[in-house]
Amino acid sequence: MMAGRLPPWILVVSCLFGTCDGCLPDARSAYASSGAVCRLTYPAAVVLNEKTTKVMEAAFQHARYPSVKAEKSVLFLGTVSYGLDNLEIHNLTIGRSSFKLVAGEGISMEISNISAIFDGTIRYGYGSWLASVNQSVDFEIESQIDLGIHPKLYCGQGKVAADTSSCYLNFDKLRLHLQGDKRPNWLKRLFTDFIMFTVKLVIKAQICKEINKVANILADFIQERAEEFLSDGDISVDIGVTTAPVITANYIESYHKGFMKYKNTTTLIHHSVFNPSQLTDHRMLYFWISELVFPPQDQVLRPMVTAAHQDGRFQLNIAGTDLTDLFKTHFSSSVPDFVRKCLLETSSPQLHVRTSSPPHISTSTFGTTVRAETSGRLRCGAQDTLVFQTVISTNVTASYADKHLFLHSKPSQLLVRHAELYHHPLVDEAQLEFVEEAVMRIGIPKVLSVLEREITRLLDKQGVYLFDIYNPEVLPHDGFVLIQMDFGFPHHLLVDFLKRTLQSPAYFHD
Repeated sequence: MMAGRLPPWILVVSCLFGTCDGCLPDARSAYASSGAVCRLTYPAAVVLNEKTTKVMEAAFQHARYPSVKAEKSVLFLGTVSYGLDNLEIHNLTIGRSSFKLVAGEGISMEISNISAIFDGTIRYGYGSWLASVNQSVDFEIESQIDLGIHPKLYCGQGKVAADTSSCYLNFDKLRLHLQGDKRPNWLKRLFTDFIMFTVKLVIKAQICKEINKVANILADFIQERAEEFLSDGDISVDIGVTTAPVITANYIESYHKGFMKYKNTTTLIHHSVFNPSQLTDHRMLYFWISELVFPPQDQVLRPMVTAAHQDGRFQLNIAGTDLTDLFKTHFSSSVPDFVRKCLLETSSPQLHVRTSSPPHISTSTFGTTVRAETSGRLRCGAQDTLVFQTVISTNVTASYADKHLFLHSKPSQLLVRHAELYHHPLVDEAQLEFVEEAVMRIGIPKVLSVLEREITRLLDKQGVYLFDIYNPEVLPHDGFVLIQMDFGFPHHLLVDFLKRTLQSPAYFHD
């Protein structure tokens, strides 16, 4: 039995399958240990299936057909020896393709009306009392083929794999013409008829082999892209699968560890609350992200935020005119003299803000709440003018449009826990009130705008901008977050991949 990875459009799904060290026996047993679940619905499969023909064309056109030598005993002709060399394909056209999801089994794909002309050289010889021939001539084969692939998905060898042994070709037409002879005599017809049997075997074996070959290359490419997308520096996500994917007539669903990895630390998920009923099949693509991890008091998003904090990513430096422009905002409270002097009389005032501890994120049906403890330092000249610590709680929503991430905040609490002016405690109520207002009116919006820009930059770096994403939604729930969207698969991505792959010398190395 031949085992490979997912063929044509199904390979795009494999970007979400990842690798794993072991596989649980069924989906239900994997629910509790899955930190992330991906559901790709039938409408998404329709979009991806539209790209199937390009992969099939590549498989046919770049197949390398081996030379064949054989002999056969034929009535009147005696023993016939023959060989086929330099078999190539031309004038390839592909008709229509169709597919369906077969519940509990796999994917059924059919491609009909594949027309192609093969040409090459045939060497043959035979001898008997009737005739004696030994020669080499060019030949041409007209063909019309139907192709069927029925991969079955399973969990093995550390990843989701597909049994692609069910690959077949039906030849609706296969005619061999020697040296352009469209009307062969009975002797040539007798000869070419039994050669056709060998030709069918050669073409079928090489086409199915080539499809599996392109599938493997594409699967490796997609897997690498998926791993790169979910990693940046020392921070990454283990998207290894926990069991084989589930296939119904309406969707393909895969289950992933979702462990956060930072340097030598890794989170573990033991209390996921996933249930298939939490997802629907109205949108094309769903990502389900668990909120509960081990230890129970942590959250699924918190390890990521903690890693970013420890990696020094939640720091912001603002200086010069960028800082003075922020304070041109109209304040309801009076601007203290020390702030005015710092901004107007210092050549290069500086403000440094960072998180004092990892921010805390919680989700519920009411939204996503972020609680952050921050430290700020306003430096004017050679000394620190103002040092302050705050505690901020805010409700945050995210949206993605025009290939840009947008964050929206509604602060619910702001507390200035400590403030020092020239190394002395700040006790003036009016000055403390101004600090609170400045943090609320310019601090939080500025931090959000920087986060928007940096997260968008990171998404662009990972290639998200290449995809057409429609109406994405981030929906917080009790114990999990659901991301749902529709998408369009850019045609040029697949074409560029095929060009790079098929021009690579490694592609032709068996």
